[in-house]
Amino acid sequence: MSTLTTPDGTSLAYEIAGDGPAVILVDGAMCFRDAGPMRPIADALRDRLTVVLYDRRGRGESGDALADPAARSEAVAREIDDLAALVDAAGGTAALFGMSSGGALALAAAAALGPARVPRVAVYEPPYLPDPLLPSAQAYTHDLLAALAADDRPAAVELFLRRVGVPDAGIEGMRRSPGWEATLALAPTLAYDDADLGDSRVPDDLLQALTVPVLALAGEQTPDFLRLGAEGVAAGAQDGTVEIVAGQTHDVAADAIAPHLLRFLAG
Repeated sequence: MSTLTTPDGTSLAYEIAGDGPAVILVDGAMCFRDAGPMRPIADALRDRLTVVLYDRRGRGESGDALADPAARSEAVAREIDDLAALVDAAGGTAALFGMSSGGALALAAAAALGPARVPRVAVYEPPYLPDPLLPSAQAYTHDLLAALAADDRPAAVELFLRRVGVPDAGIEGMRRSPGWEATLALAPTLAYDDADLGDSRVPDDLLQALTVPVLALAGEQTPDFLRLGAEGVAAGAQDGTVEIVAGQTHDVAADAIAPHLLRFLAG
């Protein structure tokens, strides 16, 4: 493991392994290097790609110097700074691959950093929503920020878990598990993922600003609204493509997604 210090003084933990063009893997909500899908995906890519695996700020072994996670525009800007520092660590040029809400951050970073530094970006099921579901996103943002302002981490985590479909019995099981305290430690980072998604609409203006190839992926068995998010990204980008990963849900398997990423990123 290596560490770097970002412009605001945050220490980021990361690893670089493999051979070939560089790609930085950007986790979604509540995930980091050793809790989520990215390590198996990194293992499946590194024979043909140089893979940068990192803990987003406030997760795993990374710190967080941002005083107010609820400062939405500042939170997004600081995470883009984090990715800029990682691009530098990878040699000055790196593609981005973002899972779920990490895909929204990857798209924002690609637009901000420009094609010379981020030549390609891939996303898997960024959870942008159709108009009928936007009120639920607004309610979630309101309730999440209120819970975090009150330092009620259990309430914040439970809001997120219910939003992604975990039933009450599943939440109760998590509350009783030995890992619950570690889960609560991630609660402030939920504000970052929510900020990355903006108002939860497909960000057409941002996508039109991207001049690099964009690959949007979705699972064959995923809910329709998540597929719509991927399709919206591909349609909105200047050079966008959508591909369906056979047999997969939002919890995608590394061996299923790796061939799509290798074709796109390694050529």
